[in-house]
Parts: sequence; C-alpha cells; structure tokens
Amino acid sequence: MAVAVATPSSAIPARHRVIARRRVAEGAVIALLLLATLVAVALLVTILGYVIVRGLPAIDLAFFTERPKPFGEVGGGIAPALIGTVLLAAVSGAIAIPVGIAAAIFVVEYRSGRFAAPVRFAAELIAGLPSIVIGVFVWTLLVRGLVGHYAAIAGAVALAVIMVPIVARTVEEVLRLVPNSLREAALALGAPRWKVILSIVLPTARAGLLTASILALARSAGETAPLLLTALGNDFFSTDLLRPIGALPLAIYRYAISPYDDWHTKAWGASLVLVVVIGAVGMVLRVVARQRVR
Repeated sequence: MAVAVATPSSAIPARHRVIARRRVAEGAVIALLLLATLVAVALLVTILGYVIVRGLPAIDLAFFTERPKPFGEVGGGIAPALIGTVLLAAVSGAIAIPVGIAAAIFVVEYRSGRFAAPVRFAAELIAGLPSIVIGVFVWTLLVRGLVGHYAAIAGAVALAVIMVPIVARTVEEVLRLVPNSLREAALALGAPRWKVILSIVLPTARAGLLTASILALARSAGETAPLLLTALGNDFFSTDLLRPIGALPLAIYRYAISPYDDWHTKAWGASLVLVVVIGAVGMVLRVVARQRVR
C-alpha cells in the first residue's frame, strides 16, 4: 500500500525557481547555438556569394582551354593549371592511397604488434604538421637533392605526404566498423589473416575506402604552400613529371598578386572553379555515405 508523503509548502516555490532557472539557462544555450549557426551560415554564404559574383565574369570557354597570357595582356585561361591539378592528384593519389590504406590495415588488423601504436602516432604527427613544413622537407629532399630543380614529381610527393595520414586515419575508423564476427568466422574456417583482410575486411569497407581516397584528393587539390616550393607552376601545357607544372592554387596565387584587374578577375574565376570542384567532391562523399547507410 503506497504511503503519500506530504511536500512542505516552502519547498514548492524553491522547486519552481530551480525549474525556471534551468529553462532560462537552456533557452540561453539554444539562443547562443542558433546565433553561432547563423554566423557560420552567413559567413559561408557571404564567401561563396562573393566568389561567385567576382568569379563568374571570368568564366567562358577560353578560360578553360587557353593558357595564361604574358604579363600585361588581357585574356588567357587556366588550362595548364587544370591539367596540372589532375596530374598531381593522380600521381599523389597513386602514392598516398595504397600507403595510407596499408598503414590503417596494419594499425587495425595487427593492433597487438609493438609497431601499431608508433605507426598511429606517426600518422597523427604528420597530419598535424603545417603544409609549408612538408613543402620545405620535400624541397630539400627532391628539388635541391635528388631531382636538382623544381619538378611536378616533387609536388606530387609533397601532396602525397599530406594525404597519407588523412587516408590512414579515415580508413582506420572505417575498418573498426567492420564487425569482428566476420573476421572470427573466416579465421575459424582456417583462412589466413591476410586472406581474411583481402577477401572479407576490405570488400566490406570498400565504400569507406573510396570516401577516404576522395577526401584526401580534395584536400590535396587546395594546397598551395608545398607546391610553391616544389612544382613551382608553369604557364605552358606540360605533363612532364620532371619539369615544373601548373596547378589551380598556383594559378590563383599568381593571378591574385598581379597588379592587373583582368588577372584579379581570373583569380576569382579560378577560385570559383576550385570551389565547384571541392563542392562536387563533397556531393560524391554524401552519395557514398548514403549508400553505406543503406
């Protein structure tokens, strides 16, 4: 039989005051969050709107098909930079993606080994390095050492160093989502661990692997500092990995620091192209993520 406990009449106003203070505090937190969200959205919309307004006048067919004009001449485009960006992304991705995936596999699948923790720590350390430091390192190693001059391969190596920890950390998180029951079932059937990884783990996580690769490529597409010290830039069409090569960030930098209004417009146009590329990559990632959920 339940026994009713009488609440003192003095406790009721105190409880109401506590509830009121909690509601006021919750309302204040929600208001601050809404204000922060509005500031972030307004900042993003302002930047995108400004880039679109300033960049659209530069967009035409010649902008994508012609090379830059000499100093002081009106016209020209960013075609060598587009080709260079694609080539740098392809070469750096070919270097970084297998290395990053292998490092993630080692950390996750062989976590009991003595080297797993140092590999993970090294990936986190490299991910935190400023890109200009990586550029100086590759400049010393390749530009002044092995190659002897500015070259596209040096730029690709610099971008690959930046991409490796991104791929490794992202793939590591993806591999941890693969159920251990799949690994244990395959091992119980007598399959060696390497075959379990290749036949069970990686196919299960293929969408995550693709996401990590695209994310790393998108990051490398916007890097400027390491390319200034390695690939240098090139106004002419070139696919020679042993010579300087153009890239979109370098084209933006070169056009932006010039004293000509037409080149400033082209800097905004190249910025718009780069933003569109990054946005398209983001949409691909969202599609891949939705497929993973399904």
